[in-house]
Amino acid sequence: MSNNIIDFELDPENEYIELIKLLKLLNLCESGSEAKIVVTEGLVKFNGEVELQKRKKLRRQDCIEFEGTIVNII
Repeated sequence: MSNNIIDFELDPENEYIELIKLLKLLNLCESGSEAKIVVTEGLVKFNGEVELQKRKKLRRQDCIEFEGTIVNII
């Protein structure tokens, strides 16, 4: 099974994006509520490790994995 890879370009004016906002923005979750649930249930990995912080700050060079999709923050 091949993974879907997304390179997400962080707005130069922003230092970070919160994990649940990114999941919703990229339509990996249908709502903010769903994004919170999948993080709480340990279904999202941050830089290879399970991440449980819903508002985890993602910065350039970070990577998340969710349901076969890899998102690289650039």
